[in-house]
Amino acid sequence: MSHVLDRRIAQTFVDLADTLVLGFDAIDFLHTLTERCVELMDVDAVGILLADQRGALNLVAASTEQARLLELFQLQAEEGPCLDCFNTGQPVGCADLAEEPQRWPAFTVAAREQGFAAVHAVPMRLREQVVGALNLFRTSPGVIPADAIALAQSFANVATISILQVRALRHSEMVAEQLQNALNSRIMIEQAKGILTERMQIGIADAFTLMRNYARNTNQFLSDVAQQVIARSPEVAELTRVQRPRSRP
Repeated sequence: MSHVLDRRIAQTFVDLADTLVLGFDAIDFLHTLTERCVELMDVDAVGILLADQRGALNLVAASTEQARLLELFQLQAEEGPCLDCFNTGQPVGCADLAEEPQRWPAFTVAAREQGFAAVHAVPMRLREQVVGALNLFRTSPGVIPADAIALAQSFANVATISILQVRALRHSEMVAEQLQNALNSRIMIEQAKGILTERMQIGIADAFTLMRNYARNTNQFLSDVAQQVIARSPEVAELTRVQRPRSRP
């Protein structure tokens, strides 16, 4: 493993632990985690599911549009490795979905339609408390390397601790509220992405990139920018005038 990769991994752990700060943005934090996993591991896409106050899983971050659609399908169908991982609190994987179609019939069909051939999910847990699952997807069959899975689990562990200890010494009810706010924010962000997609004639991924960059450049929460887009606020007029991001081929 190169020194550059070692440093990048170490920096990621620092970033994941650096959440006890004023203005912690949970959605941006989790989306960054998906990006780092793709960057540092032999995987093509990553998704994160978190449980709400009622214990129901919700999608909060995905590195690609294909992963986002698959995660949403999985939740709707109530079938798939990520749900099994959350329910058991144990890692779940399949090196070749085509060889085990009976394991998750509906999920397997949906995964192959989105271009994925292998999956591995690791729990986001602290002792007996499971708050979600971090899910790794590959477009070609094959076992995800053990060191990549171990790194993903380590990231998931640190992220879980960070989420649960946001605002140190807060009561568990406040932590649950933090997670719920993140889930509510995600719904608003999805609505804003749809509005920008239609208004600017760009892709969903590009719409998210626009909002994310604008939020960072103006020192705002993603959810605040999304709310302004939905309300057609003049405060975000500049957002629709910025240069459109280039879609990846």
